[in-house]
Amino acid sequence: MRRRARELAMRALFAHTQGGVDLEEAFQHALEEMEGEEALGEPLDQEAVAFARRLLWGYKARQEEVDRALKETVEGWDFAQMSKTDLTVLRLATYEMLFEPTPFAPLIEVAVKIANRYGGEHSRAFVNGVLGRLYRRIQEGELKTVPKEA
Repeated sequence: MRRRARELAMRALFAHTQGGVDLEEAFQHALEEMEGEEALGEPLDQEAVAFARRLLWGYKARQEEVDRALKETVEGWDFAQMSKTDLTVLRLATYEMLFEPTPFAPLIEVAVKIANRYGGEHSRAFVNGVLGRLYRRIQEGELKTVPKEA
């Protein structure tokens, strides 16, 4: 269920940042699209929608901190050079790694799957590499996170 919620948040953030669509409008449009696709996957229940909303608005509230951590982690790329899909996945995953109690392993795994589904040929490896470096920075105490669920 959380994978679909993360996809919902990613699709809404992408529309907001790339299309200039109001955040709430982008969220509602992405939700309607995904509800129309329910035959392709598990349905979005109220809990999943609430989780997607929390990720999306959480990122927007901490965008400066998240983007700074991401810029300091990505090696050899700036945001203008990156695939906008990859950047959107990375922004939400970075927010979740730093500010949500989600354990790291499933979070990274799902982010890589979403990048693979929506991104280009190299998105899976790129997103995995960046999130791996971010995880190492957290493990080394360079970045602080909220306590994680067991």
